Amino acid sequence: MRDSRSMPVPDGIAGMRLDAGVSRILGLSRTVVANLADAGDVTVDGVAVGKSHKLAAGSWLDVLLPEPDEPLRVEPTPVEDLTVIYHDSDIIVVDKPVGVAAHPSLGWSGPTVVGALDAAGFRISTSGAAERQGIVSRLDVGTSGLMVVAASEHGYTMLKRAFRDREVEKGYHALVQGHLDPPTGTIDAAIGRHRGADWKFAVTANGKPSITHYDTLEMFAAASLLDIHLETGRTHQIRVHFSALHHPCCGDLTYGADPVLAARLGLQRQWLHARSLGFTHPADGRWVEFTSPYPADLAHALDVLRET
Repeated sequence: MRDSRSMPVPDGIAGMRLDAGVSRILGLSRTVVANLADAGDVTVDGVAVGKSHKLAAGSWLDVLLPEPDEPLRVEPTPVEDLTVIYHDSDIIVVDKPVGVAAHPSLGWSGPTVVGALDAAGFRISTSGAAERQGIVSRLDVGTSGLMVVAASEHGYTMLKRAFRDREVEKGYHALVQGHLDPPTGTIDAAIGRHRGADWKFAVTANGKPSITHYDTLEMFAAASLLDIHLETGRTHQIRVHFSALHHPCCGDLTYGADPVLAARLGLQRQWLHARSLGFTHPADGRWVEFTSPYPADLAHALDVLRET
């Protein structure tokens, strides 16, 4: 039997479209809410309404929730290019190649960090959802570089707290189109779901606070190599922030990159690399830092720019 939720529409949701408002209240995607509305599974004051219905404060909302998904399984799958650069009884630091997800998710059938570590015989914390055990932060499938995974329950608790309290130093290098003005600065712009696509994000007035610090390392005719430090860790944060400034990451066609330049640089994905990672070790409190070299495709793009 499907679960349901019934509640008055909160004041803070008043005036929003049904798909956006219910998504915010219940944590469902806007696409799922829209499908529920199309099926007549969402009513306002007892009347079935469509996804674009404007919600009024105090009106009574009834939502018949979708069937729960089957639990996602972690498949032990070796990943040849994934390197464990450090591990002990509390943490595992990996250098993740492009094309590998952090953990299993709906719609993703490729390799994962969790599956690769399982196949390699590493013990991972059992904290977190079954398919995300040990995962305390993530990288996009199309982003390479450093991730830390919790090996123990203590490690999981301490690392989750450190990420939550913004005590982890996350350094990225990005190659963006054009030249930043000023060459060093901070982007403070809230990020939320893109109106036109559930899988994209955008700078929005009602999004979550998002802060990105950057410094230009090297300038080329058509692009700039940036050193980036995140104060917050929103999904696609770097990609969205620099796209909003009209300086998208080279190769990032999803967020407006020039496909001609991407082809010239030989890029099949965004030029974005998690270059460094520093945090307090959960076991003894010492500060630890790790760095990752550029993978071959990103290094090649820089070589092309330096030769022209």
